[in-house]
Amino acid sequence: MSSEPQLWPVGMVLEGSSEALCPPPSLELRPSCNKSQPSPPLGSSSQPHDGVFPEDKEPVKYGELIVLGHNGSLANGDKGRRRSRLALYKRPKANGVKPDVIHNVSTPLVSKALSNKSQHSISYTLSRSHSVIVEYTHDTNTDMFQIGRSTESMIDFVVTDTAGSGGSQGGGAAGEGGGGGGQSAQSTISRYACRIMCERSAPYTARIYAAGFDSSKNIFLGEKAAKWRMQDGQMDGLTTNGVLVMHPRHGFSQDSKPGLWREISVCGNVFTLRETRSSQQRGKMVDSVSECNELADGSLIDLCGATLLWRTAEGLAHTPTVKHLEALRQELNAGRPQCPVGFNTLAFPSLRRKDVLDEKQPWAYLRCGHVHGYHGWGGRRNPEVDAECQERECPMCRARGPYVPLWLGCEAGFYVDAEPPTHAFAPCGHVCSEKTTAYWSQIPLPHGTHTFHATCPFCIQPLSAESGCIRLIFQSPLD
Repeated sequence: MSSEPQLWPVGMVLEGSSEALCPPPSLELRPSCNKSQPSPPLGSSSQPHDGVFPEDKEPVKYGELIVLGHNGSLANGDKGRRRSRLALYKRPKANGVKPDVIHNVSTPLVSKALSNKSQHSISYTLSRSHSVIVEYTHDTNTDMFQIGRSTESMIDFVVTDTAGSGGSQGGGAAGEGGGGGGQSAQSTISRYACRIMCERSAPYTARIYAAGFDSSKNIFLGEKAAKWRMQDGQMDGLTTNGVLVMHPRHGFSQDSKPGLWREISVCGNVFTLRETRSSQQRGKMVDSVSECNELADGSLIDLCGATLLWRTAEGLAHTPTVKHLEALRQELNAGRPQCPVGFNTLAFPSLRRKDVLDEKQPWAYLRCGHVHGYHGWGGRRNPEVDAECQERECPMCRARGPYVPLWLGCEAGFYVDAEPPTHAFAPCGHVCSEKTTAYWSQIPLPHGTHTFHATCPFCIQPLSAESGCIRLIFQSPLD
C-alpha cells in the first residue's frame, strides 16, 4: 500500500464504498501550523458588540444580519442574543478557525477524539467502523460568528422559526436532531445552523459555512448525512435541512435583481439545490470562479424556518435610517389624506405603535389601491374582523378585493432606496417605497422543504399571485 494519501474523486459519497475500508493515513492540510499550541477559546464574549478595541476610535462593523418577518423588532422585544437584527463587530481577539489535519479513525477512537474540548473538529461518520475527523486550528486572521436556535453560549445569534415561514410545517425534524435550546421539537432550524467567518482586515470579507460548532467544539455529520471527499483530500458534507444562500445581482439597490438560490456546504462550497431540503442526494457543485460563499450586501440566508438578510456596513451607510422613515411618515401625515367616504383625516400611527390599530388608521382596497379610513360600508362594521382580509367592494370604483389596514414598513434594512412610502404589499398591507415593493415581489423565498413564494419582508406573509404590490391612491383634503 502506498504511503501517499489516497484522493477520492470530487463528489463521491463514501457511505458503503470499498475505499472507506482502506482509509489513507492522517493528512496534514497545513503542515506549517504549530500544533503544539492549543487552540484558544471561541472568544472572551458571545456578544459581538463587545468586540471593540480600546485603541480604536470606533468599533469596526462587519455588517448586520436582519431576520425577515420582523418589522423592526421581535414581538416581545429584542433581548440579548435573541433579536430581529444583530450587528457583527470586530472582536477584541480573533476566534476564527481553519482546517488543519485530517484523521481516519475507527469508531472506538471517535469518542476519544471528540472529547478534546480545546480542539475544534468536524467528524464525518462514513460507516459503523470508520470515521474521518478534521481538526481545526486557530486562525488569527478571522472572527467567527455562529447562528442557530440553540441558546447555548457559543451561539452568537439565536434564531427561531418565523411565523408564516412554513419552516415548522416543512415535514422534517430539526437540523441536527430535536431538543436543545428549549425550542419546539417541531422546529426545522438546526440548533447549530451555520457560521460566518469575517476577515479582520479590510475589506472585511464575510463568508458563510453550513453548520456550527457545538459546546464540545465539534460538528458531527452522521452516517446518513450527505458527505464526500474532495480532490485535495478534504472532506465536505451537507446538513440535514441545508443552508441556502441567494446573492442579488447588481448589489442591493434600486437596480437589484434576484439571483439564484444555492446550497452552502460545511466547508463553504456552493451547490445547486437538492430535490428537497433533506434529500441525501446533493446538487451539482457550482464553479467557484463564478459563485462562492462570500456574502454580498443584500445576500439572503435561509435556514429552513427563518430567512436572514445580510447587509454590509458600507451598504447600511446608504440605507434610510429609522429617523428618515419617521420623517417620511410625518411628511405623509402632514398632507392630511382624507377618507373619501367619511371625509375624516387619516394618519399613520407612530413607529412605536406599528402593530396597534388606530382610529385614524388608513385602510386600503388592495385590488385598486384606494385608501380610506375604516368604514363598515359593505362589510361587517368590525375592524378586527375586516382586518382578516375579507373581500370588500371599493365604493370608489366597485373593484372587489382584500380590504386591510395599512402599516408602515419600519425595518429600514429592507429598503432598497429612501423614497416615500407609496406602495403596499398585498395582501398584508405593509407600506414602503415603490422600488422596495418591486424588488421583494420578485424574490421567491423558500417555504417549507420544497416550495418557494414571494413574501413581504416585514411579515413574511406570501404575496398574492396576481399582484404582489399595489400603488396607493390617497384622497387629498377638499379644503
